Amino acid sequence: MSEPLTVPSTLTAQVERLLPSARLGRLGRLRRGVEKEGLRVDANGHIAQTPHPYALGSKLTHPHITTDYSEALLEYITPVYSEPKEALAFLSDLHTFTYHHLENEWIWPGSMPSRLSGNDSVPIADYGSSNVGTMKHVYRKGLDVRYGRIMQAIAGVHYNVSLPDDMWHALRELEKATNIPFNDYRSTRYFGMIRHFRRHSWLLLYLFGASPAIDKSFLPTGAVPEKLQSLSDDTYYAPYATTLRMSDLGYQNKVQSQLKICFNSLSNYVNTLRHAISTPWPDYEKLGVKNGDEWQQLNANILQIENEYYSDIRPKRVAKHNETPSQALEARGVEYIEVRCLDLNPFDPLGVTEAQMRFVDTFLMWCLLSDSPWISDEECDRLDDNRRFVVERGRDPALKLIHNGKTTTVKEWGEQIFAEMAEVARLLDAVEESTPHASALAELAPRLKDPSLTPSAQLLARLEAGNGSLSDTLLQLAQEQADKLKSTPMLRSREALLAQLIETSHQQQHDIEEADQESFSEFLSTYFAKARESRALSAISPEDGQ
Repeated sequence: MSEPLTVPSTLTAQVERLLPSARLGRLGRLRRGVEKEGLRVDANGHIAQTPHPYALGSKLTHPHITTDYSEALLEYITPVYSEPKEALAFLSDLHTFTYHHLENEWIWPGSMPSRLSGNDSVPIADYGSSNVGTMKHVYRKGLDVRYGRIMQAIAGVHYNVSLPDDMWHALRELEKATNIPFNDYRSTRYFGMIRHFRRHSWLLLYLFGASPAIDKSFLPTGAVPEKLQSLSDDTYYAPYATTLRMSDLGYQNKVQSQLKICFNSLSNYVNTLRHAISTPWPDYEKLGVKNGDEWQQLNANILQIENEYYSDIRPKRVAKHNETPSQALEARGVEYIEVRCLDLNPFDPLGVTEAQMRFVDTFLMWCLLSDSPWISDEECDRLDDNRRFVVERGRDPALKLIHNGKTTTVKEWGEQIFAEMAEVARLLDAVEESTPHASALAELAPRLKDPSLTPSAQLLARLEAGNGSLSDTLLQLAQEQADKLKSTPMLRSREALLAQLIETSHQQQHDIEEADQESFSEFLSTYFAKARESRALSAISPEDGQ
């Protein structure tokens, strides 16, 4: 018989101390924005070879519709909202607007790519002739020579969340930390949130992973890992996998793994990234930065730029003009958190649901309010092991994870986390008319007891009930979702805004191109000289190491 679930008294105490202010509306609401990627595909499920539609605006300057790595990889960016429904409504309109300008193409609903025809079948995004546009293009060429294009065709949802200042002020007063500068306090607490997230992100991979299978064209002929089995003529799968997107088949890099960023402090994070963008890597030097006059990569360093670092979660700050991401963090601290480990939900036209957003909100607040000591190198390795176990066989009844030096199951550990999150849901629901956060927990809790309810299991079940083809199944879903989105009415004001942004964004790109006065080499030299500059850090932590 399992032990009764208990909630740490410190967590309950923090919630109880914050509840009165929450009920009076003095804490504000979480703010969130969604970035959602999706490949354009043709009628046969192959990645589209057509350019990004001109009628969607300039992908360099459009604030809401752009591309990620590939010309065919759409990326939607919502404004920041305090209500998940509003973010989803905007995301829905972006999809509907896009479908008004696509001909015989569909938006792929899965994270793993559609049918490919080798590396060159993934067209690299072109952002025009300006120096900033050229830099974005050359950066992507660098990703190609380092890792290949196919890996870059993977799609996902990035979820950006920030706490309102009122909530930070309340926490600071409760902890008697008003002597610590506001930005320093907020950054320190955000890094505590990130560490707790890293210890428990496996739960999100289990609950929301939706990529247990891949099209065989994703892998080179004959290069099939042992963990994969053949499901049909064109599909491989791993029987218990949750998210192959987050496995070593997806966004992983052995060179970057030696950076050992475990997010113990802002100074450690920034200094590690700065070291990586200024330290040459022999294998990348052998590739060459230029081939004759043609740029192949921005440089031969461990990271070309900071964004090349892959992670499940990132501390973020909106950068000013001529400011790198880490310089922005150094100057003004962490502003929000970007969660990057979410697969597209192939069964939802938007790739993400309100219940999922409410759950992630609750999970992040639980991470913030829980004790979160620094992560040692040894623990860092153990966290990576738990993550890998859940990615590759999270639905395996025999799977054991390591928690506090003991083995446990996904169900046992997950139920303990849910019990603690229920306390946090009370706090978040105090400003709501109903209980959306508690309802999200109740909706998702059955997945712990019954793995067949997870998106990864549901997708496999649909494949097995059909012809076993991932691409055929997802293409059918894409076409069904397109029909629904095309018939969904848009807000007239938003339709007018998006129509205006077509002309405005193209004009902005033209203006940027006309304003360039220096060569690309000079532009790049200036950029990296500024990127190497260090700004004085406030006393955020007593140490600068791991």
